[in-house]
Amino acid sequence: MTDPFLALRLPDTAVTPTPAFTDRLRARLERALSLPRGVSVSAATIDEPTTTAATLGAAIPYLAVSDARRAIDWYVDVFGASVVGEPIVMPDGRIGHCELALAGGTLYLAQEFPEIGFVAPSSGPTSVNLMLAVPDVDATLAVAVAAGGRSDREPYDDYGQRNSYVVDPFGHRWGLHSPLPSAAPTARQGDLVYASLWVPDADRAADFYAAVLGWSYRSGDGPHRHVQNTGLSLGILGGQRQTTLFCCYAVDDVEAAAEQVRAAGGSTESPRDEPYGRTVDCIDDQGTRFALNQVSGAGSPALSGTGQGDLAYVTMLVVDSAKTRDFYGAVLGWRFSPGNVEDGWQVTDTAPMTGLAGGSDRPAGVPMWRVDDIAAAVRRVRDAGGTSTDPQQQPYGMMSECTDDQDGRFFLGQL
Repeated sequence: MTDPFLALRLPDTAVTPTPAFTDRLRARLERALSLPRGVSVSAATIDEPTTTAATLGAAIPYLAVSDARRAIDWYVDVFGASVVGEPIVMPDGRIGHCELALAGGTLYLAQEFPEIGFVAPSSGPTSVNLMLAVPDVDATLAVAVAAGGRSDREPYDDYGQRNSYVVDPFGHRWGLHSPLPSAAPTARQGDLVYASLWVPDADRAADFYAAVLGWSYRSGDGPHRHVQNTGLSLGILGGQRQTTLFCCYAVDDVEAAAEQVRAAGGSTESPRDEPYGRTVDCIDDQGTRFALNQVSGAGSPALSGTGQGDLAYVTMLVVDSAKTRDFYGAVLGWRFSPGNVEDGWQVTDTAPMTGLAGGSDRPAGVPMWRVDDIAAAVRRVRDAGGTSTDPQQQPYGMMSECTDDQDGRFFLGQL
């Protein structure tokens, strides 16, 4: 007698999985592969994530913490993170993986697993900063400290942002930043937004200009010195053969400006993202190094500085002034008017005020620093080991031509 079940059985026919099923399976596998090396987990414990690979970003921080449950609560309460799915709990009770959505990005964390080399930071220095945009730096820092974090740098304003650093209770260092109010005019294409004195000896220069101009410096900058009490962002970089003023100019679009540099005969490195905006390092067609910065919300620099130690004027010494005018006209949109010296030119409608002089044997940038009392400043230059002419009356104020104790040229101006 024929078995009715065999008689009624339909042939096995392969079917194509539904797209929704394949997406879920692929997501489950991707999430399992993201676990720390050596941590195994069954498919049944993996919840379906709500993010896709396209939204995760190129590099996702994966934090090891000593107390994962407490860390999850801390990042949710202090930084406003949200937990994506359910954390994966290992058989021994440790959190093997958790995904957090934070400030439009993704953050992974897990309990430390010393047996496979995945360990939380110690109480000492950390080699990684996690940069986090927050609505209000001061408020977020206060909440973080109240919740057990440690302030590592008090709030300060720079590069058009309010900034601070805090170490969370689990040893990770966060750089907090939020934009400054935009009521003030913002930097325009071609404005100078940062300048750095390039010198042979940075420590020696820092001492000299502290004595002459009253500069003070932010700690923790390593080989660089960052001046913290001037209107325009200023720095000092040592190890240079020739003293000059390195300039960074504002542009509306870094990629487009970099292309203009190359088209005009200069060269560029690859653009990079910095806390103060997208930036690219460049060399013009006569060998002068400079940078371009796509500034977001940075305040417009003053035309001639606002107080003691500010940058009031920049003189660009160049070999061929015609080539310089063509190059920076094409890249920054600069326009020029004749100056008061032979082959001298004034850049119009840019800040701080800038001029150029042709016929130099090699290019260099020479700054003028604003001072409140030029006679007293001249004495400080000489006392600190530099040279200075006696103050001279000019149409714009009192001026003195100087060199520092490393033969770097500069001017003082009581304006």
